[in-house]
Amino acid sequence: MNIVITGASGFVGKNLSNYLKGRDFKVEPLSLRDKGWKYKNDFNCSAIIHLAGKAHDLKNTSDDKEYFEVNTELTKKIFNQFIESECEVFIYMSSVKATADEVDGVLEENHISNPVTVYGKSKLAAETYILSKELPVNKRVYILRPCMIHGPNNKGNLNLLYSFVSKGIPYPFGVYENKRSFLSVENLCFVIKELINNNIESGIYNVADDEPLSTKELVETIGEASNKKVKIWNTPKSIINLIAKIGDVLPLPVNSERVQKLTENYVVSNHKIKQVLKKELPLNVREGITTTIKTFNS
Repeated sequence: MNIVITGASGFVGKNLSNYLKGRDFKVEPLSLRDKGWKYKNDFNCSAIIHLAGKAHDLKNTSDDKEYFEVNTELTKKIFNQFIESECEVFIYMSSVKATADEVDGVLEENHISNPVTVYGKSKLAAETYILSKELPVNKRVYILRPCMIHGPNNKGNLNLLYSFVSKGIPYPFGVYENKRSFLSVENLCFVIKELINNNIESGIYNVADDEPLSTKELVETIGEASNKKVKIWNTPKSIINLIAKIGDVLPLPVNSERVQKLTENYVVSNHKIKQVLKKELPLNVREGITTTIKTFNS
């Protein structure tokens, strides 16, 4: 089975390519940096997985226009070519941020979308375009909204937490009580493989591990995976907010956005995707985190 993947050189793309190749899929990376891509590929394949996009810039240095050029307009072009091709499955990697930047309760697919950031708005605009088109009867389209993805060689907030634990630096945010969802890249790859192989109804699907963790539980799991003693401090929120504001200006390990990501509540339901797959995910959340952290030690 031939699969075309855009963004194959990225974190998710590398993991997904290796995962599918290990299960006898033929993977064809498609670089969208080559402006002639649409003339060189007629999508003579079983599925297109569109991962390429502009990620959320935590430093807020990116031009708003670039988000819409990459995340919206480029997705439109890829999707239009899919509609005209013989390919039957299109998977678009969106984000939970396309529907909500903050979550009160549990985020489900029927949430009324109201993204705040230009990143979320550009992702939602692409979703809206895809959903506005009438699909031929033989085609299936899946819009996936993953929460925070982690896995081998992941670069993100897990690295920051790992640096606290591995260096014996106390985790200073113990005063926060929160729950948030995570997603192992292996679970994401499993979901994508199942969508390709099975005639599942088109639509929007959240993707997350089964159980959310508090950040304190996450830090403890990182400590266990690293064989490091964890120190947790209950630093007053006023002091944390002050340091974060300084980090917004100076290159400190934490800034306001990172503090929010580490301490916010953001619980995502995976009930819909599991209901249609009728299968359990390969890894539970602690197994997934442990797998990721062990690659940091190697």
